[in-house]
Amino acid sequence: MSIVVTGATGHLGRLVVEGLLDAGVAPADVVAGGRATERLDDLADRGVRVVTLDYDRPETLADAFTGADRVLLVSGSDPGRRLAQHRAVVDAVVAAGVGHVVYTSAPHADRTSLVLAPDHRATEEMLAASGLPVTVLRNNWYTENYVATLQQAAQTGEIVASVGDGRVASATRADLAAGAVAVLTGSGHEGRTYELTGDVAWDFDELAAVATELLGRPVTYRRVDAAEHTAILTGAGLDEGTAGFVVALDGNIAAGELADATDHLRTLLGRPTTSLADGLRAALA
Repeated sequence: MSIVVTGATGHLGRLVVEGLLDAGVAPADVVAGGRATERLDDLADRGVRVVTLDYDRPETLADAFTGADRVLLVSGSDPGRRLAQHRAVVDAVVAAGVGHVVYTSAPHADRTSLVLAPDHRATEEMLAASGLPVTVLRNNWYTENYVATLQQAAQTGEIVASVGDGRVASATRADLAAGAVAVLTGSGHEGRTYELTGDVAWDFDELAAVATELLGRPVTYRRVDAAEHTAILTGAGLDEGTAGFVVALDGNIAAGELADATDHLRTLLGRPTTSLADGLRAALA
């Protein structure tokens, strides 16, 4: 069985490739694709087939997917170009006759108001219309997204956000990658949509408590409204567009868009998911 992992030069894709090898998939059956293939040289040394795979260059997609049985489509990272990139990938996997496509999407992409969701919703619809067997992995926030928050808190002693009492059912990249590996190497996942989250949805008071534990200094959560948050961010040097995006995401969290914890990831892993404290401890190490 040939398994293609797109975005293998990124954090998640790289972890999936390593997870496939650890799960016993023969290196010759794993294809690691990315734009900067020199970052995959060590995988090539282990026998993995490394290919140039650039969402913006359709000719690389045709070559990468030829003969593939399963493809993990790791979603693009540029919201302004992502949908067109995904369309090129879907066209290529259809043309290649790929047997099973697994896509990393956003939480409740079909109904959420999450600012990042529209591209994911459209991609899910595109895949559904492709006629290919598809599994959708709707990944919640990465726990590692909050490493920078803790690094700043180490200096200031506070976490400033406009999330109110919103909760986040985050999971570590390693756990989400392991969930993808379980789907790529397992059976019976075609046509399924999984909402992949940590076991527990935590709030920002709990994040501050974890920060206090890990940093060895008191950290508190300071609640601000959207206007004050925007002023703080622009005052710190962020441009208005970026500040507005960050505040919009906090508004989504305040509205509960990331709060729905499920047992889907736990079930795929066959074990509890990594806790917030353990995930951040590992990321800070």
